[in-house]
Amino acid sequence: MIDPLSQLIQLLRPRTVFTKGISGAGRWAVRYAEFGEPSFCTVVEGACRLAVDGETPITLEAGDFVLLPTTPGFTLSGFDPVQPTFIDPKAAPAPADEVRHGRQHGEADVRLLGGYFVLDSPDAGLLVSLLPALMHLRGIDRLSTLVRLVGEEARDERPGRDLVLARLVEVLLVEALRSIQGERATPGLLRGLADARLAVAIRKIHADPAHAWTVAELANEAALSRSVFFERFTRAVGVPPMEYLLVWRMAIAKDLLRQRDLDLASVAERVGYGSASTFSTAFSRHVGQPPGRYARMARA
Repeated sequence: MIDPLSQLIQLLRPRTVFTKGISGAGRWAVRYAEFGEPSFCTVVEGACRLAVDGETPITLEAGDFVLLPTTPGFTLSGFDPVQPTFIDPKAAPAPADEVRHGRQHGEADVRLLGGYFVLDSPDAGLLVSLLPALMHLRGIDRLSTLVRLVGEEARDERPGRDLVLARLVEVLLVEALRSIQGERATPGLLRGLADARLAVAIRKIHADPAHAWTVAELANEAALSRSVFFERFTRAVGVPPMEYLLVWRMAIAKDLLRQRDLDLASVAERVGYGSASTFSTAFSRHVGQPPGRYARMARA
């Protein structure tokens, strides 16, 4: 059976770039500038406060997991008021050891393990569309274990390190994404897959994106009337069925154009277009540039 979530993660191709230990003691607060890349952390022990721009501040406790798909500006602090120290993650040098905020000696009040990763796919927006700006999960031991494994692997220089890290981050993402179910998910693929009827249609799209799907045919696969299916799909996924099909086809096309030495006609056929010219027109309208130019720039 086709698993759309696994397909999406494989297409995004995440890889770990950096992990670090963070601790705080006494009166402390740090203000991080907007970073833009996906970042994550788990609380190893203790508690602290997290205030992400545009979101309600939250208390983080031992075992909590946080994922910021685009990492906007945020403040991390203890519970006593203090003027935060500003940090620009793009300009600050990567620390070799654990970063201690506040009192530098003695036991820490909180310890966290955090990191960030980048997505090698140009369709990072597909991940962002699945999640809220702040994803906070509590009591999921598997996530804490995965973050710890990522940290251990990142610190070691053992053979196969990059491959292991890439796979661990893939598993970390899948585990985090599937922990959001039903109404907890923002409109997108996750909420669509949580609906048993819609999930059938979504899996059909992912199993055969080149098929000339129609709303009526997908509605029949979902055992719903055309009108009910269209409204239910649009509300859950956030876009109408044919637009979702187009977005997925174009994501596959971008990947084919970047990674493989295929002519336009072959790429067009794989994503459901009868000719290279028809595909080129659709791709140019969706992406903003012709597929040939996109392929040359991506490979360069």
